Amino acid sequence: MPTDSGKTVLVHPQPPRRSTHAHGSPRNRLVYDRWGRFGRPVLLLHGLFYDRTMWWPVAAELDGGCAAVAVDLPGHGDSAARPDLSGLVTDLAALVHRLDLHRAPVLVGHGAGAVLAHEFASRYVVQTVITVDDGDVSVVPEAYRQFAVRKPDAEVAATYREWSGVPVGAAPQAHVADGPFPHLRDPAAFAAVLHGLI
Repeated sequence: MPTDSGKTVLVHPQPPRRSTHAHGSPRNRLVYDRWGRFGRPVLLLHGLFYDRTMWWPVAAELDGGCAAVAVDLPGHGDSAARPDLSGLVTDLAALVHRLDLHRAPVLVGHGAGAVLAHEFASRYVVQTVITVDDGDVSVVPEAYRQFAVRKPDAEVAATYREWSGVPVGAAPQAHVADGPFPHLRDPAAFAAVLHGLI
């Protein structure tokens, strides 16, 4: 590509910041997006009727020191539906192990994803757990509301019925983020909180 000085400058393409992957067999496949290749894993778990795209704004703000992974939970987004969620925590642990980062993950759970994050932390070593509340989407700036669209589904609701209404108290190493959708209200500020815990 010629420049004003007449010299040709080669521009090397940069790898995409976000890459999409699948883990597991067709029956228990989990689809996830990943940002970063090194550092501490940050596992981002959405709530009921959302999908992994709800984490895109905050994951794009994370750089250095971590590898963010936003997973579509079973029956959401591109992940396979399951009639039984009993093996889900084990599957998530295998996914984190497959990242080959050799560090305890930070777990961020939204809504029902918070129940899953706490269940994961009760079985495996984690750096910390952050829970994020669901709520009124009107608190989210207009530009980010597209990432907070619920897609209700009766079959998915039946699969996750045991998780609905389960109180998620503050467990050891747990942080409860302030107000609904803090990761979408201000993605840069939420990323700074995550960096502080890494």
